[in-house]
Amino acid sequence: MYAIKTEKLTKKYKEKTAVSNLDLKINEGEMYGLLGVNGAGKTTTMKMLTTLIMPTSGDAELLGHSIKTDRAAVKQIIGISPQESAAAMNLTARENLELMAEVYGFSKKAAKAKASDIIERFSMQEFENRKAKKLSGGEVRRLSIAMALISEPKILFLDEPTLGLDVIARHSLWAEIEKLKGKITVILTTHYLEEAVALCDRIGIMAHSKFMAEGTADELVALSGEKDFESAFVKLTNGGAL
Repeated sequence: MYAIKTEKLTKKYKEKTAVSNLDLKINEGEMYGLLGVNGAGKTTTMKMLTTLIMPTSGDAELLGHSIKTDRAAVKQIIGISPQESAAAMNLTARENLELMAEVYGFSKKAAKAKASDIIERFSMQEFENRKAKKLSGGEVRRLSIAMALISEPKILFLDEPTLGLDVIARHSLWAEIEKLKGKITVILTTHYLEEAVALCDRIGIMAHSKFMAEGTADELVALSGEKDFESAFVKLTNGGAL
């Protein structure tokens, strides 16, 4: 069984097609990157897969559960770390984690244990008792991902996880994300090409509402006929070398 399988997944807004006939297969435990310029269809794809919006046609299954007919089951197996943090700014990092665990049905005792475990996993001890509004950009992003993992999801969606971070903070967060490889399925959108190359097992390039190409970074470079991934991305985005 695939972690995610889509069949002709399509979303239209009146006359505009945001995603067109997307066929996608993502393996369990895979870290998959969605790349594309603004307006390519990445965000709409993520919103459909996370049941935030309904497709116009087609369907997707997450571990066998349809996003159209089994939305409640899908929500039980996914975690989402959006671009904008969902953290309560007046609560500490630990309080945010405990609150999120309780929202997912853990008892107060279990929620505290879950928070302690993930604080250790994400090396958050230094700021666990600091209010979210006092955290740095990198610390907020780390908290956001930790909150998305508190429910022990089988599939994690990371939407621009390092957007706006400086180089040092970005690389620090990469190290934490890389630890998830093989443990759960991760779908990551990013504008940083080097991020996709560093983290993702496979990469899908979207443009003009559809897939232009997918494969490992090396496969995409070879497919394009270029010498580096940046040049390959530009060429494949424009529909070249296929």
